[in-house]
Amino acid sequence: MTVRLAMWSGPRNISTAMMRAWENRADTVVVDEPLYAAYLARTGLDHPARYEVIASQPATYDAAVASLYADLPEGITLHYAKHMTHHLLPGDDTAWVRDFRNVLLIRDPAEVVHSYVKSRESCEPADIGLLQQAALFEELGGDAPVIDSADFLTDPRGYLSWLCEWLGIDFDERMLAWPPGARDSDGVWAPHWYSAVWASTGFAPYEPRTVTLSEHDAEVAHACRPAYERLRSARVVI
Repeated sequence: MTVRLAMWSGPRNISTAMMRAWENRADTVVVDEPLYAAYLARTGLDHPARYEVIASQPATYDAAVASLYADLPEGITLHYAKHMTHHLLPGDDTAWVRDFRNVLLIRDPAEVVHSYVKSRESCEPADIGLLQQAALFEELGGDAPVIDSADFLTDPRGYLSWLCEWLGIDFDERMLAWPPGARDSDGVWAPHWYSAVWASTGFAPYEPRTVTLSEHDAEVAHACRPAYERLRSARVVI
């Protein structure tokens, strides 16, 4: 049986570490942010390595979606897609999402904004994905597990075991630790964003954080908080 898992996150979450965990399985192939090139091409946004990103992936939305249905290599039965929900734009046809097993990975918006502005000069509510996650959750009729990264990091084994059971597959101990460094599956933008993951060998324990935001950034976090709280109220608790 082939399983196609779509993990929907915002930036500055544990999404890349989560991708590492699934790629460490012998039965899994991963794809890193497959809608990113189309997002940059359609919005004209000037992200780090913009032209390299656009050249590295299908640069139209329809072609990017079609790539998610490609045949899997021999011996591979699980396809894992690391998605950023802000790569979905208003008016996009998202009927295809229902063909996949969807999970939403969330993080407190103040923590996301605090981390995001370390790499980007500005941040707006649409940049951090929570509003789009809430919209996707409603579009799916609330039928998608929601996992808060703060919960997950208190018990990675427990949550990964839960996800594997939900998918109908066996848990694999190799999901809990991986060798440091870059991987061929990393997007070409990785040098700008993945330094912490490249240095990691597993999930770091959760540490509560007190963050200080500028007035503008605090307003961004505040604008996203209702969406976060709505999703958090539906989160998986084990």
